[in-house]
Amino acid sequence: MGKREVSVSRVVAAPPEKIFEVLVDPTQHPLLDGSGTVREAHPDTARRLELGAKFGMDMKMGAPYKILNTVVEFEENRLIAWRHFNGHRWRWQLEPLEDGTTRVTETFDWSTAKMPVLIGLSFFPRKNKRGMERSLVRLAEMVQL
Repeated sequence: MGKREVSVSRVVAAPPEKIFEVLVDPTQHPLLDGSGTVREAHPDTARRLELGAKFGMDMKMGAPYKILNTVVEFEENRLIAWRHFNGHRWRWQLEPLEDGTTRVTETFDWSTAKMPVLIGLSFFPRKNKRGMERSLVRLAEMVQL
């Protein structure tokens, strides 16, 4: 069965509060996304996410499509995770460090997916890891002091 998640971490020169404000604003997600698949937040999407919030995104992976996500984990300035219809999660964890920086960890977790075996056998874990590495670079550029 194996581990059904992949994570990437980076220390960012910004406090967790500043980073979290980017993560809870779906209109910032296209700027943050390192995969090239997130295009635009739906116009009726909330400007600030919270536990249970639903938010729609226009996506493109080959062909354009729309996706509806639900926030399923939330701790102010520390943690946010969302999932869509297949059940896998995208999780962002923020750990403040003593020097005023923040360790940011993004995780693609397919342990909660409806068909985790298929995701594990696919190219998605490797592809998503590369996208997450680029997302963390973009995030750092957006928020660094």
